[in-house]
Amino acid sequence: MNTLTHFDAQGQAHMVDIGAKAATRRIAIAQGRIEMQRTTLDLIASGSAKKGDVLGIARVAGIMAAKKTSELIPLCHPITLTSVAIEIEADGPALAITATAETTGQTGVEMEALTAASIAALTL
Repeated sequence: MNTLTHFDAQGQAHMVDIGAKAATRRIAIAQGRIEMQRTTLDLIASGSAKKGDVLGIARVAGIMAAKKTSELIPLCHPITLTSVAIEIEADGPALAITATAETTGQTGVEMEALTAASIAALTL
């Protein structure tokens, strides 16, 4: 029996058919962490970096990335997101990123949350 949903019986990749699934509210949360020198963290936290509001830019980048997930991840369904939130908090010598993605639809939003957290971290 084939247990990998994105492969057919012959082992070929395909997009999963979600047409018969009921639309339900779906929420996914993904977290990331980026460590840095204390001076860098202090500069970001102060909001005085030469490149502007680093945390705000990272939040916007994460939200934008979540909206583009199906263009970045093969076989990922394009979905309508009802909410994407990015929280970034200092955590010792690091910034902790929490991305929450929500939709009401026929498939989950795990990939959108993971993409949002990853891109926010990369932006930082």
